[in-house]
Amino acid sequence: MFLVTGATGGIGRRVVRLLRQREQSVRAFVRLTSRYSELEHRGAEIFIGDLLHEKDIQKATQGVKYIISAHGSDSDALSLDYRANIELIDQAKANGVEHFVFISVLGADRGYEDAPVFKAKRAVERYLEASGLNYTILRPSGLASNLLPLVERFRETGLYLLIGDRKNRTSIVSTDDLARIVVDSVTVAGALNQILPVGGPEILLREDIPRIFGRIFVKEPVIINSPLFLIDGLQGALGLFNPQIQKALGTYRTLLANEFFCTKDEIANLEAIFNFQLETLDNFLRRYLAV
Repeated sequence: MFLVTGATGGIGRRVVRLLRQREQSVRAFVRLTSRYSELEHRGAEIFIGDLLHEKDIQKATQGVKYIISAHGSDSDALSLDYRANIELIDQAKANGVEHFVFISVLGADRGYEDAPVFKAKRAVERYLEASGLNYTILRPSGLASNLLPLVERFRETGLYLLIGDRKNRTSIVSTDDLARIVVDSVTVAGALNQILPVGGPEILLREDIPRIFGRIFVKEPVIINSPLFLIDGLQGALGLFNPQIQKALGTYRTLLANEFFCTKDEIANLEAIFNFQLETLDNFLRRYLAV
């Protein structure tokens, strides 16, 4: 039995789908207000709970062999990215879980002080490494699925808003590839007790993304390049009214201000461990857009 947290998210939904395709039993940890009918239809066991409640985590982890932590947080990194994962790890130890897969973030080890999610993820990484559990920690760069709303907007308008340095490098990973890596991590020997950066096969400039959109729709992109200080102003203004949003914008600013890409050696190593070729961003988008 697999327990998947964040089961209705972009990664978690694909992980559950793949596990069920492989006829694995899955317990999907979902919130009451989330859309989980697809998971139920695929035969997943639905556990309705709240990761902010330790008792729900204790119940959800009973009788499971593997735990996949795929949940994130909108603004409460301390409670969801940190505390919930610490409790999941503690319960994994108590219940004799055989393997724990943790979805971290590329750059978690860089010490970004103004990015609560990065700090929380790194603390969980350390805790998991010291736990005595078998683990795999995956550090994905940007997810291709996060671009789907942007490419749909581009299809309608031809506009692309790019905040910050357009020359910053990135390596967008196919979310379907990431789901496959997540699932395979519990059985592939090369993933055991490893921290693995996960990116796409190409190192792209951020300005390459709207150009890929343009190629798909045969449309010249209109790139609106806004300076990063606009986020600084917004962060300062909102911080007067909502400190949680201010902290969330700190993580967002970190993502915009820095480069997040995997080296060619890291990608070659990943493809060798999991024995498949990673998908390009262009191919991922064309599949989902049916272009």
